[in-house]
Amino acid sequence: MKQKREGEALTLGAVIVAAGKSSRMQGVDKQFLELEGVPVLIRSIRAFEELGFVREIAVVVREEEIPRTMEMARAFGLSKVKTICAGGTSRQQSVFNGVRTLSPECGFVAIHDGARPFIDPGAIAACVADAARCRAACAAVPVKDTIKLRGEDGCIEGTPPRERLFIAQTPQVFERSLYTAAMENALARGEDYTDDCQLVEALGHRVFLSEGSYLNFKITTPEDLILAQALAAGEIY
Repeated sequence: MKQKREGEALTLGAVIVAAGKSSRMQGVDKQFLELEGVPVLIRSIRAFEELGFVREIAVVVREEEIPRTMEMARAFGLSKVKTICAGGTSRQQSVFNGVRTLSPECGFVAIHDGARPFIDPGAIAACVADAARCRAACAAVPVKDTIKLRGEDGCIEGTPPRERLFIAQTPQVFERSLYTAAMENALARGEDYTDDCQLVEALGHRVFLSEGSYLNFKITTPEDLILAQALAAGEIY
């Protein structure tokens, strides 16, 4: 197992998911927006491209964006991008579409949001090491604010202990056989999850929370884009 933690005996395929509709961005395709001349999606892919234990990368986009994405991958010299495929009707289906394209040699799969351009290769490696040890791991950060549970009447119903609450990020890394079994279980039960960890949790397997970064935020709103532009320009750090 030590070999796997050091990445020596581990072969991983990465699935970068960018098939959403960007509804909270007023229809703007956030994954193609440029940050200092580099598209958001390319920044996300590059972090995985740099890692030796990443065998190949599958990128999942809307069908009409496949030609554009292929051209970008060529232009930026992303040699590990082996497949660019169309997403499905949900995130769960989009991820599954990408995982199915990975070669059998990929014993682990890392799933990452294409709209998280500031993921650090070191954080990916740490999450993969945790997954090699536990079969499943997810980058996460502690919540900073006190969280309230709201009842149906609009009033506070409870206050969960903050020290136990974490914000799930990506990558989420799984032993491939575990992910496949979890996906088959979800399909058999007619479940459609928005988070890949939920697939594995529903199978009864625990997921380790790996140390993430607050800079690894997902560009979801126009306000997120303003922050991303400032970070890319080196205006804040």
